[in-house]
Amino acid sequence: VVKEKNRMGECPVWEERENALVYVDINSQKVCRWSPLTNEVQSVSVDARVSSVALRQCGGYVITLGTRFAFLDWDTQVVTTILEVEQDKPNNRFNDGKVDPKGRYFAGTMAEETAPGVRARRQGALYTLFPDHSVIKQLDQVDISNGLDWSLDHRTFFHIDSLAYAVHAFRYDVHTGRIACPRVVYHLEKEERMPDGMCIDAEGKLWVACIDAGRVIRIDPETGKRIQTVRLPASRITSCCFGGKDYSEMYVTSAYDGLDEATLAKEPQAGEIFKITGLGVKGIPQNFYAA
Repeated sequence: VVKEKNRMGECPVWEERENALVYVDINSQKVCRWSPLTNEVQSVSVDARVSSVALRQCGGYVITLGTRFAFLDWDTQVVTTILEVEQDKPNNRFNDGKVDPKGRYFAGTMAEETAPGVRARRQGALYTLFPDHSVIKQLDQVDISNGLDWSLDHRTFFHIDSLAYAVHAFRYDVHTGRIACPRVVYHLEKEERMPDGMCIDAEGKLWVACIDAGRVIRIDPETGKRIQTVRLPASRITSCCFGGKDYSEMYVTSAYDGLDEATLAKEPQAGEIFKITGLGVKGIPQNFYAA
């Protein structure tokens, strides 16, 4: 549905109040907004790799860029830094992020590659930004902090560390925002490659984007089984969210960075954004950062 190609499209968020899909292109350092009514993409350029975007209760967005949490005022295009983490790790940056049921922003970090396929291990962490702008570190020694969401009963937090090739579940205290007691929910099979972004549906099942495997998979976190696979016409599938007027459509982001010329020739839609319909299941609205 979005033909404008993204080097590294990520973190799609359905914004009901604008009837639009908001997402980032990490490597182009842009926050984008696509209207299905006009088919127009608007974007705001920022001064670092912007890895996640979430809705703010009072309008505008909260974003992670570089190693900063920041606010983005869409109308003025002004970015206001809230705070910075990991200033002792110049090779790190934020990656995926999402707002929890109480309006706190969870986002994690990762080490950038120093050469193709080479990165320092266990340099990342997972943080929570509270509405009062305080931050706590929830996890340490993470490789690539990635997809995240919460169970419908708000008792479980799901998180992906991509290089563990697995989805983990944590006990989640909705009152304090703290997580504890990790366990593996699903370990990806070889052909599913590496897990990236993730979202939950209205039946409590998880949808995981499989980067380099050209698919999203649906997982039952209760049984630990994959129950559905949807293949897409691009291999570097990065994230997914539900949207549309009744949250029955799934939007899926992709990337073309990392593909050689021969692969790009075979994948003319690499970097585009796709819409999946007819899944027979709906999603739930996004949470708003409460400040």
